[in-house]
Amino acid sequence: MADRDRDAEGKPRNARPRDGLGRPLPYGTPGVERQPEGIARTPAETVEEAQRLLDAGRPFHAHEVFEDAWKSSDGPDRGLWKGLAQLAVGLTHAARGNAKGEVSLLTRGAAAIEPYTAEAPHGIDVAGLVVWAREGAEAPENLRTPRLK
Repeated sequence: MADRDRDAEGKPRNARPRDGLGRPLPYGTPGVERQPEGIARTPAETVEEAQRLLDAGRPFHAHEVFEDAWKSSDGPDRGLWKGLAQLAVGLTHAARGNAKGEVSLLTRGAAAIEPYTAEAPHGIDVAGLVVWAREGAEAPENLRTPRLK
C-alpha cells in the first residue's frame, strides 16, 4: 500500500490535484489551487471568503471555508456552519450534474440552519437561505448562487 499524503505535522492530507469543483485529478495533473485547511477566521471573514468563492463558481472551496468554521467551533453556531457547509456541497453536486446529491444536501442543509432563522447570526440571511435551498431542491434547474447576507 502506498504511503498516505501527510502534512508537516504528519496528519493525513490528500495532496492530489483537484479541479475547480473539487474532483480529484491524477497526480501530476495541473489542478486549481486548493483552499488552505484549518484557517482560523472570524465569522465575518468566513462569510466574506465563502461568498467570494461562491460568486467565483467554487462552491467546493466555499464548503471548505465553512467546514473550517464548523470544525473549530464548539459554541452555539457550530450547527449553522455545518449546515452552510452542506448547502455549499449541495451547490457542488449541482455543478457536477449530480441532481440526487444536490437535492439531498440542500434539504439537509436547510434543515440544519433553520433553527437559526430567528436570530440570524453574523448578519447571515438564514431565512432567505432556507427558502433558497428548499426552492433549489424542488426545482434544481432554477438553482442560482445564493447571497449569504
